[in-house]
Amino acid sequence: MSVAAKQKNQKTALVVPGRKNGMLYYFKKDWQLYLLMLLPMLFILIFKFGSYFGLFIAFKDYKVAKGFSGSEWVGMEVFQKIFAKRDFGKAVFNTLYLNILDLIFGFPMPIILALILNEIRNKYFKKVTQTLLYLPHFLSWIIIGAVGYQLFSLNSGVINTILENVGAHRIPFLQEDTQWLITYIAIGVWQSMGWGTIIYLASITSVSPELYEAAKVDGAGRFKQCLHVTLPCIRGTIVTLLIMNLGKVMGGSFERIFAMSNAKVTEYTTTIPVLVYRWGIENNKFSEATALGLFQSVIGLLLVLGADFIAKRLGEDGLI
Repeated sequence: MSVAAKQKNQKTALVVPGRKNGMLYYFKKDWQLYLLMLLPMLFILIFKFGSYFGLFIAFKDYKVAKGFSGSEWVGMEVFQKIFAKRDFGKAVFNTLYLNILDLIFGFPMPIILALILNEIRNKYFKKVTQTLLYLPHFLSWIIIGAVGYQLFSLNSGVINTILENVGAHRIPFLQEDTQWLITYIAIGVWQSMGWGTIIYLASITSVSPELYEAAKVDGAGRFKQCLHVTLPCIRGTIVTLLIMNLGKVMGGSFERIFAMSNAKVTEYTTTIPVLVYRWGIENNKFSEATALGLFQSVIGLLLVLGADFIAKRLGEDGLI
């Protein structure tokens, strides 16, 4: 047997049909990919999992001078203290209220946009529209907040200037609590709808064209095709994203509140992330801030598990 034939036999012997190769084989085969994963994995282990040990601060009377190990263990006293605070109830209500409104008005919008874009036949217009919808997702909330004040400011905002020029009254979009709430939700929907639209459009591409042909034969128009073919076929994606959004109901974005809040609107700006920042960073109450953050995370986890359980009972594939 020639040398080339022996080398060929040795290579083919590495993969045996019906036999599972060990982890070392795959590491040697794709070591470059594993090397690329090294830094992200280190980041996750250090800053995500490594920080879990800091949760013990929620059960201690943490003092910076005494350090982590020297602070007194107080058990659930910190939680009892934060539950009794007046700001806690207000923060929980505002967090739930703002995020539920986000869910009600923001969750259906990407589905509607995806269905509309899917019906557009001009591919160039479709690509430009997708890009324009997706761009706000990459903008920082500080930038969005600054643009929002330029547009909606009472005295110098572009929109109020236009309203005054056409004879209408100026509207305090960001200076009155109810108007601020409407503006806050509208800007949030605008910022997030592009991300969901792209995901739903990707899911729609997996729908078999034969289903649309069968619907046409049965006399279904484009609206009925969307209602009875497209939506049922992407139901799994809708349920998955709904579960992920339910996990954020007790969360919310600190940057979003911080960028859009001002001294004139205080009714809805006290949320759990804002309260964690005030207690932990501004007032140095690290135990209380950690306990509040832990409470928020546990409730969010329970919401995700509950939604996933309900989705499985309804026949959809869950996340966990």
